[in-house]
Amino acid sequence: MDAENHATDRCSGDPGPACFRRVSSGAVVLGVIIAVVFAGSAWLRGRLVSNEDVPAPPTECRRIVSLAPSVTETLFQLGLGDRVVGVSRYCKFPPEACDLPRVGGFFDPNMEAILALEPDLVIFPTPGAESLQGFKKLGLSTLVLDHRDPEGLFDSITVIGRACGVEQDAAALADELRARLHRVTEKTAGLPRPRVLLAMDHSSTGGRIEDVYVAGSSRYFNPIIRWAGGQNVFEDVGEASPVVSREAILKTNPEVIIDLASLAEVPGRNAAACLESWRRLEQIDAVKNDRVYLVTENYARVPGPRFILLVEHLARVLHPEVGWADE
Repeated sequence: MDAENHATDRCSGDPGPACFRRVSSGAVVLGVIIAVVFAGSAWLRGRLVSNEDVPAPPTECRRIVSLAPSVTETLFQLGLGDRVVGVSRYCKFPPEACDLPRVGGFFDPNMEAILALEPDLVIFPTPGAESLQGFKKLGLSTLVLDHRDPEGLFDSITVIGRACGVEQDAAALADELRARLHRVTEKTAGLPRPRVLLAMDHSSTGGRIEDVYVAGSSRYFNPIIRWAGGQNVFEDVGEASPVVSREAILKTNPEVIIDLASLAEVPGRNAAACLESWRRLEQIDAVKNDRVYLVTENYARVPGPRFILLVEHLARVLHPEVGWADE
């Protein structure tokens, strides 16, 4: 259960911290860090869905349609926003994307609307790959990217950079993200790892928490929790985003609860009420020690370049004992 499947049409003005900027091509290349943190470009060939028999993108794409928030954010972060002519109904960031024509979602793209925009490239994530044949029949050039884990996100930055002729900007962005990730993992290395429950949504009755969508064996959230210095209490459940009961939460007894609360998307839900619902689980350590945190910023639920903001935020929450003032 992620933002790319469950976002609304509402645009947000939340830009994220000002420190997340477009980097210059002169950013320091940390070769050793790159090798240690990620497996590198060897992933590339195996991680992209095959686009065989689909027209290859032109040398420098000028009219791009994006069918997912993560793709849109990557394009804008690479300085390609002026080439984006259409976005999915779920795209809410950056604010400029909210003014672009909407062309459906990656599961149900509006082919007529897309054709009307005369794109020379359509980009969408792996979950929407079943649309590939439709684009093929229309003679549209496509890229299908795998954003289901952070490694795939790094691959896609490289691929978009190559397809759109901004390889230096793509390399610089990847290097900055890896450097920031390394700073976090270096600071949290060797520290005790608190047991974390990461909730993506939940139902409640009379203010009482009932069923909760949590990060389980998620390829996306598990690395983020580990990099931030925590341990996911539901990592071994065998499902990426299972629904767990109140009783299961009591049994696992998390030390920290992170709620990626979509407050604006649920009528009547607000931060105070959400926190009060969790506090009714007074038996668990997270509640006893007042370690229940809401993360309401939209970057928390979109697997795009701003994933690093979630890593950095969680690291501060999980390890307040670390000196973060210089970050």
